[in-house]
Parts: sequence; structure tokens; C-alpha cells
Amino acid sequence: MRALRVGLMVPINNTTMEGELAAWLPPGSSVTRVGIPRGAGLLTRGTMPAYRDAAVALAAQHFCSATHDILAYGCTAAGFISGPKGDAELQAELSRVTGLPVVTTARAMVVALQAAGARRIAVVTPYQDAVNEQLTDFLADGGIAVERLATFRAPDVNALGRITAEEVRGLAEATMGEDCDALFIGCSQLPTHAVLGGLAARFAKPALSSIQATAWDAQRVMG
Repeated sequence: MRALRVGLMVPINNTTMEGELAAWLPPGSSVTRVGIPRGAGLLTRGTMPAYRDAAVALAAQHFCSATHDILAYGCTAAGFISGPKGDAELQAELSRVTGLPVVTTARAMVVALQAAGARRIAVVTPYQDAVNEQLTDFLADGGIAVERLATFRAPDVNALGRITAEEVRGLAEATMGEDCDALFIGCSQLPTHAVLGGLAARFAKPALSSIQATAWDAQRVMG
């Protein structure tokens, strides 16, 4: 696979996805990060319109086909909150204003799990109950059932940013079970590059994450 020039849009507080996305892309790839402004609180349906408008405006300002090959919209929770239809509409709008193919992390999650043959999964997230319910609904729309779910229940973006890869590993190991055919770690702020391979080996089943799925989908789209 050839090297890719990837534009990345994430919440302004996200400190994880840029580096980990690059690690999962082909050698020589580049990632250009643009942070979408947001408050310290977690995203909700009420804050989504302003967040979406800011994302579209920033995409038009920073990304085009002369400088990038593909754009990744890397906010997992925003996709769940918008739902499959809203996520697809934003994907189309970002493509329209940039002239680039666009992958969203929420949709990439579904496509990657489907490609892995996953139908009943264990999920680890940092989210509160409302977003976990929206995540479950988003997956169900793609024919994937959440059999087990564990969450860090991060109250704000500062707490979210303090979650370590070892904490992610520990919660994932405590959550995965024989009744699940795959493990998914949701949220592009959670660090997973150092632990995902070990989790897959331990359970002898696919282990995917928001960032890994985004990298996989970008390569799939670019052929």
C-alpha cells in the first residue's frame, strides 16, 4: 500500500489519534491534524450543531486535493450522537467542501467489524450511559450486537485524557468473554496501539479500536 497524505479532524482536546493513526498507516504516510473547538464537557445532541458547523468550516479552510489524499473525521462520539444518517450527511458535506474522499471513525468502526465477521461483540468505552446507548444503536444498525460493555465513565475531557493504555488493557481483559466474537475499544482518545495486538492474541479473536478502524478504512477507500 502506498503512503497516504491524511487530513485528520479531531476534537481539540484529542492528544492520541494523530500519533496512533500514523502508526497504523503505511510507512511514509503523513497525518495533518486540525482540532475542532469544544468545551470541557462531553459532546451532546445539544452541542453537536455548533461542533458540526465548526468542523465543516475548518475542513474547507485546511484541506484540499492538492495537499491531501483523504480526510478522516476522527470523533467517534460525534458520529454516534448524530446517528448513521447524520454521520453520512456530515461525511458527504466534508467531501463536498474539500474535494476529498472522507472516512468517519463511527462508520469505519462498523465497516471494519463487519469485515472481521463480528456479530456479537464486547465493547470498552470512556463514555456516559447516553452515548453508550447511541453507540449500541449505531452498531445495531450495522447488524452488530453489543453483548458486553464496560466504561470508564469519564466525566469530562480532562479525565478522558488521563486514561492510559494499561488501563484500557485491563478493562478490556475484564470485559471480553466467550460469548463475543470480537472486541472493540471505542473513542479516538483512548490509546490502543500498544495493547491491541496483545488483546487479539490473548483471546484469539479480532480486537479493533476507533483509531485502528479509521486507518484500516482509509486504506480500504484508497485501494
